[in-house]
Amino acid sequence: MSVFLKSIDSRTWKAVLKGWEHPGALDKYGNKTAVLKPEEEWTTGEDELALGNSKALNALFNGVDKNMFRLIKQCTMAKDV
Repeated sequence: MSVFLKSIDSRTWKAVLKGWEHPGALDKYGNKTAVLKPEEEWTTGEDELALGNSKALNALFNGVDKNMFRLIKQCTMAKDV
């Protein structure tokens, strides 16, 4: 599976290694808040990281049997799988 994820693209493999978190909004001091940043305000980099995570999750979900899928279907980060 690791070779397949690497073959998709480097973003996909990095999403598995590093993990991904939904970008948070920043306060006036530049500190991350608990408020999630709306997707339309994401930077290009944040968008690419999210795409890598989505590709990895898709590959993982399609690469397991039904019993394993039932265990992992609620995961939102490829690193958690």
